[in-house]
Amino acid sequence: MFEGFERRKIEVGGATINCVFAGEGDPVLLLHGYPQNLSEWAKLAPLLAHGHTVVCADLRGYGDSSKPVGVPDHSNYSFRAMAADQVAVMRALGHERFHVVGHDRGGRVSHRMALDWPAQVRSLSVLDLVPTHALYNQTNRRLAATYWQWYFLPLPTPFPERLIGADPDYYFENCLVSVGGRGLDSFDADMLAEYRRCWRDPAMIHASCCDYRAGASIDLAHDEADLHIKLDCPVFALWGADGLMCQLMDIEAVWAARCANLRVDQVPGGHWFPELAAAQTAAKLRAFFDSQNT
Repeated sequence: MFEGFERRKIEVGGATINCVFAGEGDPVLLLHGYPQNLSEWAKLAPLLAHGHTVVCADLRGYGDSSKPVGVPDHSNYSFRAMAADQVAVMRALGHERFHVVGHDRGGRVSHRMALDWPAQVRSLSVLDLVPTHALYNQTNRRLAATYWQWYFLPLPTPFPERLIGADPDYYFENCLVSVGGRGLDSFDADMLAEYRRCWRDPAMIHASCCDYRAGASIDLAHDEADLHIKLDCPVFALWGADGLMCQLMDIEAVWAARCANLRVDQVPGGHWFPELAAAQTAAKLRAFFDSQNT
């Protein structure tokens, strides 16, 4: 995977971030979702690298990035901390201003990045999500039953870690199938092998729980402080036409309340469309990036 991409681990202060990068042109940062790692972009990134400098990074706690032990206030796994990691990565690679694309958990990091680092974020693309504050505060019975991990993973350590660690493949594969609506055979075998390699690490299991603990606490406090802010950068909300998120939430309306310059679109498929519909997703993203050069 990622043939022709350079690999590097970058010290950012408090974490070491694993990344791959290739291409020439306007820089684009791709951030993966839960329970994945940068391998999520193995099919899509090469398509964007024709005309763009593409950087794919593992979030703190995921993949081959470092996995600090969680702290009591969960601040070292906040979206603010993760966003600062990635801004530092891009700066280390020579990119002061860039497009950022985030799927699932990576989209939440990207949203926080656009709020905290507006001078660095040229555009924001959020794939199959609404802001964290909206998902927690506009919930209902169906949404809570679908996104039950949002209430399970934040439980105090070591409860979720012990349960997940008893059979990581069973737990995480259930996450892929139940949210995505497709069988495991729909995933690329090499990508799935990389997911399994990384999520079998007890440190990743702990880190991912800490990520969700932050999401249910300190991240909400950060979001509530910023509810009055409308993003000025171009924002592209893209979702799976057959996914659950667009059935449970009015994605366009929720993002329109937080953005001054919003574009929306959809691609066939469910939640994992960046992997399963990589070509269509890359085409939509490329068109969005190119529209800012006209």
